[in-house]
Amino acid sequence: MWIVGLTGSIGMGKSATAGLFRDLGVPVHDADAAVHALYRAEGVAPVEAEFPGVSVDGVIDRPKLSARVLNDSAAMKRLESIVHPLVRAREQAFLDAARASGARLVVLDIPLLFETKRAGAMHAVAVVSAAPEIQSARVLARDGMTPERFAAILGRQMPDADKRRRAHFLIDTGRGFDAARHQVAGIVRALAGPGRGSR
Repeated sequence: MWIVGLTGSIGMGKSATAGLFRDLGVPVHDADAAVHALYRAEGVAPVEAEFPGVSVDGVIDRPKLSARVLNDSAAMKRLESIVHPLVRAREQAFLDAARASGARLVVLDIPLLFETKRAGAMHAVAVVSAAPEIQSARVLARDGMTPERFAAILGRQMPDADKRRRAHFLIDTGRGFDAARHQVAGIVRALAGPGRGSR
């Protein structure tokens, strides 16, 4: 079973690209979605214990948590030491289920794939990219986003140019998602053969 790590900086279209793999029948594990789920389940108690006051009605309040850690590298490391093992456990359960189902190809959607030194655990890495001006326009159009917050997020991410150099596959969303869909289909054909990625 091929394990492809899908990554890309904020605003590059990674989540939409993950959806293109799903459309072709490829099982996708979304690390961000796993974190969202953890903040409503097994992650609540340990995160609240480390950062008192960030949970509301038994759920982690992400804006409150973000305000505590975004510009504090030591706090971010403490948070990651709690969250990453929990996400990895969910990821392993996903991989076990995919193997049991006979999947030939799966995608692990991991925003900080390179930054967390996970790339070596993948059979291949696909990087989603777009021109800087497209990235900036997409991100700054988001509700609540400011140039300062955008800069802080970028500061935690490996530069796009470095990610592109390390990629086995490059998916350019700057030319529109029809073009990206064609690129994704090519990756699936190359790794899983014709037909659906999951069988």
